[in-house]
Amino acid sequence: VLAAHKLDAIVAPSNHPAWLTDWVNGDSYSGGSSAMTAVAGYPNITVPVGFVHGLPVGISFMGTAYQEPTLIRLAYAFEQATRLRQPPQYLPTLFV
Repeated sequence: VLAAHKLDAIVAPSNHPAWLTDWVNGDSYSGGSSAMTAVAGYPNITVPVGFVHGLPVGISFMGTAYQEPTLIRLAYAFEQATRLRQPPQYLPTLFV
């Protein structure tokens, strides 16, 4: 697909926003976009894209074999252009 359309990468949400866990049936997570590249053995890089309901979400750049340098350049350019990453905030240490 990438070569046929002269693309360097496919870009997709890394996963959907956080979901509620069913207390009876357990977790129903269906996987993110990185699953297909992992199964195929292709590279994938994920960077922050913002927050939904206060929880972080990411965007994935997926490529073909040996395209890691290209994906790193694309992800870095995206991060620099958008400046969406926010450093984590930690809670104070709890003493028990």
